[in-house]
Amino acid sequence: MTDFNIATMAKKAKAASRVAAQLNSTKKNTLLDAIATAIENNSDMIIEENSKDIAAGREKGLSQAMLDRLVLNDKGIKEIGAAIREIVALADPIGDIDKLSLRPNGIQVGKMRIPLGVIAMIYEARPNVTAEAAALCIKSGNAVILRGGSEAIYSNLAIAQCLHQVLTSHDIDENIVSVVPDTSRSVIEDLLQQSETIDLVIPRGGEGLIRYVSENSRIPVIQHYKGVCHLYIDKYANLDKAVDILVNGKTQKPSACNAFETVLVHGDISASFLPLAAKALNDAAQVKIHACKDSLGYFNNAELATEEDYKAEYLAQEIAVKVVNSFDMAISHINEFTSDHTEVIISQDISRTQKFVRQINSSVVMVNASSRFSDGNQLGLGSEIGISTSKLHAYGPMGLEALTTEKFVVFGDGQVRV
Repeated sequence: MTDFNIATMAKKAKAASRVAAQLNSTKKNTLLDAIATAIENNSDMIIEENSKDIAAGREKGLSQAMLDRLVLNDKGIKEIGAAIREIVALADPIGDIDKLSLRPNGIQVGKMRIPLGVIAMIYEARPNVTAEAAALCIKSGNAVILRGGSEAIYSNLAIAQCLHQVLTSHDIDENIVSVVPDTSRSVIEDLLQQSETIDLVIPRGGEGLIRYVSENSRIPVIQHYKGVCHLYIDKYANLDKAVDILVNGKTQKPSACNAFETVLVHGDISASFLPLAAKALNDAAQVKIHACKDSLGYFNNAELATEEDYKAEYLAQEIAVKVVNSFDMAISHINEFTSDHTEVIISQDISRTQKFVRQINSSVVMVNASSRFSDGNQLGLGSEIGISTSKLHAYGPMGLEALTTEKFVVFGDGQVRV
């Protein structure tokens, strides 16, 4: 791709972002409906291009799990269309004025929600992310540059073709959405230097990618290194609920960043709970257990846990288990090993659950519910563009509002400062 230049793409995106920011809600929703329809109507073309990615992936020796995530079929195309229409149904945050207050001198001061500008997304993910990220950025009035992984390049470019057809047919600058056609590492290096034209970088993928982006970017970066999610079984827990939530949070999708990686069990109920947990985890998915010395004997073929196990994001059918002798010990352990993603308490004691919510400051804190709900769609955001575990600008799953900021607006009637 010798003729491709990321700086030129970024400059065009910057100009297009001014167009995107001025689109009203009706126009944005019309565009998104048309994009969903275009993707569905071009399913044969997208699936044909996707087959090239699958063939290349097999040649490269990608795992079957990775290949399964890349596959687009008729069902997958319909799901993309449905996800975009969910975004259409969401309220448009742009232009809302909040906290309007009257000052003693008669001026009114408020804050208006506005787009960020140009967002660059660097991701290792399924092709549906290309469509859903573009839809979120259009709805929030931003331009977006999408740099997907080489494993999905044909699929991503096919989806981009549908997006550009719709934008062009509606006389809208197609550079509102740009998909980088060059998958070389040098393009990422160049992309991360475009601080004059790109306002925010969102990396989505493995810890290595996110650390590379964070360490090499001249542009602000949304960070989410890993998800070491904790489940704390309190002494006042309903054990049936605890078992169900443990199994769901660990085994439903262990490769997800919202899966449990450590379970803490209060010592007062460990003798009752651990046999139930051992049977359930064994029956569910032959989960490998890294157990502390006080829980080791309850599990078949468990390994003695080390400190490294409590830092681990397994992303597999593995979990660390630790018995804690008090509520405060559970809080202390979580605060020491947290990745600021998601923490869950199981307890019927309201005062203890309230204390847990106050003392744990991860981006998502849950009471008596599975960590698998720590997802933008499940939390009511529609599709999510990523997750932030750094506290500046956005924290937790990122939907429409996280792709905006606020400006002050002042309404006066001739006032001057004295």
